[in-house]
Amino acid sequence: MPADTLSPPAAHPYDGRPPPRWAVRAAHLIPLVVLPSGLWRVALVAGLPIGAVVAGVPIRPGFGESVYIVALSLVSEGLALLALGLVRPWGEVFPRRLPWLGGRRVPPPFAVTAATAGAVALTLIWGYAMWGALVHGNDLGVPAGGFALLVGCYAPLLLWGPLLLAVTWSYHHRRTPPPPHTFAP
Repeated sequence: MPADTLSPPAAHPYDGRPPPRWAVRAAHLIPLVVLPSGLWRVALVAGLPIGAVVAGVPIRPGFGESVYIVALSLVSEGLALLALGLVRPWGEVFPRRLPWLGGRRVPPPFAVTAATAGAVALTLIWGYAMWGALVHGNDLGVPAGGFALLVGCYAPLLLWGPLLLAVTWSYHHRRTPPPPHTFAP
């Protein structure tokens, strides 16, 4: 076998181990659960009839608000795509194109801490938002169909935090050594 087809040895004994299939699927599902809310926001900016009306007048965001709404959608989807790093090689070794970090090992505690904090924050944010929507209902005066579409597009965000937490646990389990066994006499 030619030398150029051999994969380089792992820099650390726990690097390069493949993630479980369920974790790969969950990581790929995360951007998909974020997508409906982003599409709803983009449809709002585009002026599509999504039922976002107050007192019979369609909601039309101004230019600055539109830029913010589109940026929010892009940033949300970008953050969701970062979950793929927990199951892909670039989540173990920083890409070479990154200055100062390129080619270095991603410290597992850094990735696990950041992803866990994000998962907990997302769970709290979207859990609170959905609780508010269910408790307060349609306080905005939006027609029932528009409100149902809004809730239907945002409800998948309830899965973002738990899915990220599960994929993070898998990453941690795969990239760190098991704790030493201690036996009580």
